[in-house]
Amino acid sequence: MRILALDSCSRAGGAAVVCDGRPMGSMMLDCGYTHSETLLVCADNLLSGLHMTLQDMDAIAVTVGPGSFTGIRIGLSTAKGLAMAAELPLLPVSSLLALSYNIPCFDGIVAPCMDARRGQVYNALFERGTQMRRLCEDRALSADELTSELAARGAPVIFVGDGAQLCYNTCRDILPCAIAPSCQLHLQPAMAGAAAEQAYAAGETALVKYNEIMPVYLRLPQAERERLERERKMEHETDHRK
Repeated sequence: MRILALDSCSRAGGAAVVCDGRPMGSMMLDCGYTHSETLLVCADNLLSGLHMTLQDMDAIAVTVGPGSFTGIRIGLSTAKGLAMAAELPLLPVSSLLALSYNIPCFDGIVAPCMDARRGQVYNALFERGTQMRRLCEDRALSADELTSELAARGAPVIFVGDGAQLCYNTCRDILPCAIAPSCQLHLQPAMAGAAAEQAYAAGETALVKYNEIMPVYLRLPQAERERLERERKMEHETDHRK
């Protein structure tokens, strides 16, 4: 199966082509430009460098979240446009599952952590054996809550993702833990493709049409949270005046 994989769920983003689990090429940028400026450029340049077109692909994999709300929307919009133009199916993949594939070998728990702001992270837990085994669903929680759960599990932990440092700082005096090397810290588009392909082979995800794929946000966008907070404050002030 030949897959074009796209990721824009965090600060870095890019594209990769994966064929039967083997990365054929990958392009990732972490240069401060927005994904709306770089994601399609990465895909176009990668396919051109491989002397391929979208018609050579069997599917387009895209990370659907959790992560940056804007990044998720850009990734899905780009994937939908390409899929519609080339009449290709889409493969949705969790950004946290894709991050876990950055760690090929570890005797313990792999803990992908993406910065969710306000002391929270998007997180899932995996065991890395001959196959990746998911220990919990994707969720948003505080670094303290994650530390308590990991301490109860009692296994060594390796953190990966842009929220890894926060979790490591919270956990390091409580349980045996480490951070992935900088070259493995951020989500790699090729790992998104590999994760999507293996999840599809295992029946854990399915090919969908461009109008069927959905984002995974886990919590409300910041603007919506701020609006609700303002409304609560106004209600409180109104009740206080009464």
